Amino acid sequence: MPATIIDGKAVAASIRQDAAAKAARFKEEYGREPGLAVVIVGDNPASRVYVNSKKKACAQCGIYSEEHALPADVTEGETLDLVRRLNGDPNIDGVLVQLPLPEHISEDKIIETIAPSKDVDGFHPINVGNLVVGKPALRPCTPAGIMELIHRTGIALKGKHAVVVGRSNIVGKPVALMLLAEHATVTICHSRTQDLPAVCRSADVLVAAVGRPQMIKGDWIKPGAVVIDVGVNRIAEKKLVGDVDFAGASAVAAAITPVPGGVGPMTIAMLMHNCVQAAFAAQQ
Repeated sequence: MPATIIDGKAVAASIRQDAAAKAARFKEEYGREPGLAVVIVGDNPASRVYVNSKKKACAQCGIYSEEHALPADVTEGETLDLVRRLNGDPNIDGVLVQLPLPEHISEDKIIETIAPSKDVDGFHPINVGNLVVGKPALRPCTPAGIMELIHRTGIALKGKHAVVVGRSNIVGKPVALMLLAEHATVTICHSRTQDLPAVCRSADVLVAAVGRPQMIKGDWIKPGAVVIDVGVNRIAEKKLVGDVDFAGASAVAAAITPVPGGVGPMTIAMLMHNCVQAAFAAQQ
């Protein structure tokens, strides 16, 4: 029986709808919309696309947004000063600095300067630390979106074996921590993992976030597994594929995310969720 397709677009739409309802309640209670400030440095085309998508989502959810577009030769000090000013702005609940940054600006310094309470990307070391020890925190958007998709399949994670292929700070490590927090047994795989196919075949839940097109084959999938494909890889002219061989895996798995239309839409949806969460938390 072919796998159930996990519709990330539909789940993201539901989360955005919930964020919009909460944003409207926030405005009714506090007299203003939740506010998100986005800082973009230089003219990276991919960054511009992401920033425009975030602005559009804010407009749809009733979240005030402002963009601060800085030239590529802006100094690190000037960028840090802007972040500090946004930290102190009472109308801004979330501060997001679009990555990557030019080489002369330290991403670590910028991230560490964002107030943890306004860190809607969930990258600040304090928020990462709270995730590690199981305290409430703003969670990284893509991993949080992955967890939402897993939940929508109805699988009970307690006691299940979850395998995460990829150990990045943005996806692999935080999603492993989130799975662990829900009592899954978690294995993190990487380029030096021995017999990766065998490890993948043991997974009740497989999260692929390695950035290599169709690396994970159908015969690497345990029958009945839930497969979450985070990869977005461009091949041929315009075709996008994931890290998983979709055709092969969907013949074996119980549920699988497509690429595109799976994890991708969840990232901005969870950003809207985080912004509204941060707004209410700031009023406590």
